[in-house]
Amino acid sequence: MAMFELSHPQPAGLLATAPRLGFVTALVARFQAWDELRRTRKALSQLSDRELDDIGLCRGDIDTLLR
Repeated sequence: MAMFELSHPQPAGLLATAPRLGFVTALVARFQAWDELRRTRKALSQLSDRELDDIGLCRGDIDTLLR
């Protein structure tokens, strides 16, 4: 039976910064998600009631939809 090693050794400097990079990546992802919701909410809010009705929404649905 063959054995394969799936882990690769990393330089010591990368091991120390890996958790911080994960935190920064998660923080950036959360900011991007928040910004996308903000821009979507703004775009929907700028539509007229008739335009919202055409896509099956009313003004009260905007906040509920984006939660």
